[in-house]
Amino acid sequence: MILRKARLEDIPTIQEIAEEAWRPTYGLILTEEQTMYMIPMMYNTELISEQIDLFSMLEMDGHAIGYCAFEKTSETDGKLHKLYLRPSIKQKGAGSFIIEQISNQARLLGLTSIYLNVNKLNSAVTFYLKKGFIVDREMILDIGNGYVMDDFVMRLFL
Repeated sequence: MILRKARLEDIPTIQEIAEEAWRPTYGLILTEEQTMYMIPMMYNTELISEQIDLFSMLEMDGHAIGYCAFEKTSETDGKLHKLYLRPSIKQKGAGSFIIEQISNQARLLGLTSIYLNVNKLNSAVTFYLKKGFIVDREMILDIGNGYVMDDFVMRLFL
């Protein structure tokens, strides 16, 4: 597996993986209406183009199997905005590989922690706990159209 910086030509693949991953991830948590609201809001081509420097693509045998988005947010912290894998790849070490690579990148930047938001009911909470993240706090974020994100903010100390 390799994690490489994303390029503009990766945008359709990022959107494709998001479409594949969202319903299995959020199908029992969010309504279809909220999913149909959030995917275009978070994954429209213009927005990803503006944020492409934050994205990395996870590849195995030359095929994109996932992506993440990470940025330094302060002198000590970095935020993992997104980490999604094709459903067929889950539980095969790909998520752990991304966390390891992002942690290494964060250390090189002199950061002392990585944080992320994750829906409180998302099965990924268990994954992040196993990777050493702690629940730092809870956050309810109004995302418009009558929808909110009810999240844990989780933190990994490096």
